[in-house]
Amino acid sequence: MKYVRFKANNIEKYGVLENDLITEISNSYFEDYTLTDKNYMLSDVTLLPPSNASKVVAVGLNYLSHINEFSGRDVPKNPVIFVKLPHTIIATEEAIIIPENATRVDYEAELAIVIKKYCKKVKQEDVHHYILGATCLNDVTERDVQRSDGQWIRGKNYETFCPIGPIIVDNIDYNNLAIQSVLNGEVKQNSSTNHFIWKVEELISFISDVIPLHPGDVVTTGTPEGVGPLKSGDVIEVVVEGIGTLKNIVK
Repeated sequence: MKYVRFKANNIEKYGVLENDLITEISNSYFEDYTLTDKNYMLSDVTLLPPSNASKVVAVGLNYLSHINEFSGRDVPKNPVIFVKLPHTIIATEEAIIIPENATRVDYEAELAIVIKKYCKKVKQEDVHHYILGATCLNDVTERDVQRSDGQWIRGKNYETFCPIGPIIVDNIDYNNLAIQSVLNGEVKQNSSTNHFIWKVEELISFISDVIPLHPGDVVTTGTPEGVGPLKSGDVIEVVVEGIGTLKNIVK
């Protein structure tokens, strides 16, 4: 199933997507819903972030290649996690804003998992019951702030620093998907989630042991090697196999 959150006639709606046709549903996809008789062409609506998340729990180091390029440190014993807050979230086609006085703002292509129902202290073998599906995410980062602070919250939490979308897709192999970032038409990151250090089930179980996850919350899974800087006027795309393309301009 492909899920979309969108705006039509200036009203927020939820729907399911087949080809380029959206069928509106009676509630959100985080509740029991029925299909309505209202249909919209994808080209006629404005896509919103597919999840109205209360938080994005992110994993900092989940590809060995990125650990080597970014930190040169040993593989952590446990996933390194941090949080991106709701004010950072934007949709596909919205603008990433370079903060005043920023010195280096990087793109980071990631696969993100959207939580379907309340999730606390869940065993790995049960995690699939709590997943609605997956989407694309760009973990935009002020790299010099991240380095200077010694922890990551400030560098990760400027407004517009968490593009998510365009849709949520279920019933795909989250641990074996091609992932790319494309900057101004040039492929910069090119990897696969089969290079995860910790698979999706391990991450969600680990996180839920400490941080309860609510419907709509997002767990994003780390970025592969190839991160790099953005500047005003750039177009950055995150492309994930089976999901599609998250596209944002930079201002």
